[in-house]
Amino acid sequence: MAEFAQLTGPLPARTAANLYSVVAGVVASGGAIGWSSIPSRAEFDEWLAEVVDAVRGREAIGVLAGGAGGAVLGFGYWRRYSRPTLRVNADIEKVFVAPGARGAGIGRGLVSLLAESARQAGIETLTLDVRGDNTDAIRLYERLGFTEYGRRRGFVAFGMFRYDQVLLSLKL
Repeated sequence: MAEFAQLTGPLPARTAANLYSVVAGVVASGGAIGWSSIPSRAEFDEWLAEVVDAVRGREAIGVLAGGAGGAVLGFGYWRRYSRPTLRVNADIEKVFVAPGARGAGIGRGLVSLLAESARQAGIETLTLDVRGDNTDAIRLYERLGFTEYGRRRGFVAFGMFRYDQVLLSLKL
């Protein structure tokens, strides 16, 4: 059974190392989470520090999913749009689940908690984008009420392949 915790500051070293292992596993299995190859630990630490800084500045909310023995099972976060819009908007920038933990409702839990935290923060519209071949994620987002509002054909390059970028939103 997964437990979910909101990110409030820097992660303990062991938890950060476990999260890095999850990122490496997701990327190695072809997961589309923003890295085309496994990031170095320094690149990962820089990214995580940026997320923590955004959380501290109340620009973002992060949620960590954990399991028995301190295992990290998944992570996700949203960030407020940096430029003004007519509505108060935020974008889910990353959601990922450890390859061995998929199918256990962790992704659903992460996205549901992210949407609820956005609603509580006064966000009116939550957006995200997903690589077009990630049909499991698209189905999950649609089951949670997200709707497609755009598609950029062949926009995402991964090696010699090109994929659509699917844009989804949820009115809160």
